[in-house]
Amino acid sequence: QVQLVESGGGLVQAGGSLRLSCAASGRTFSSYGMAWFRQAPGKEREFVAVIDWSSSSSRTWYADSVKGRFTISRENAKNTVYLQMSSLKPEDTAVYYCAAKQYYRGTNPGSYDYWGQGTQVTVSS
Repeated sequence: QVQLVESGGGLVQAGGSLRLSCAASGRTFSSYGMAWFRQAPGKEREFVAVIDWSSSSSRTWYADSVKGRFTISRENAKNTVYLQMSSLKPEDTAVYYCAAKQYYRGTNPGSYDYWGQGTQVTVSS
C-alpha cells in the first residue's frame, strides 16, 4: 500500500512559479513510476508529467501544454516527487494530483493504482 500526500499548491499570478511536492509512504518508492495529473472544473483529469522508476535514468515525459514550462523530478531518498511549474498561465488552474504505479510510466490515469488527495493551483491573470 502506498499513500501519497501533495503539497505546495496556492494562488499565483500569471508568469509566476510554484513547486508541488508529493510525499509517498512505503519502502519501495524507487520501483514506482510517478505522475502528475490535473483536473479543472468541468473537465476530465488530464496527464501533466511522468517520471519513470529508474533512479539511474529517471526519464521524463510531459504533456505538450506544459513542455518547457514544467519539470518533474524525484528524490528517492526522501520518497518524494516534485513538479516545478514556471511561466504559469490561467489555463494551468486546476487541482493537481500525484499518482503512482509500480514499474509503469504511462499517461492513462485509469492505469494508476495510488492517488493523492490533490492540491489546488490557481493562476490569476
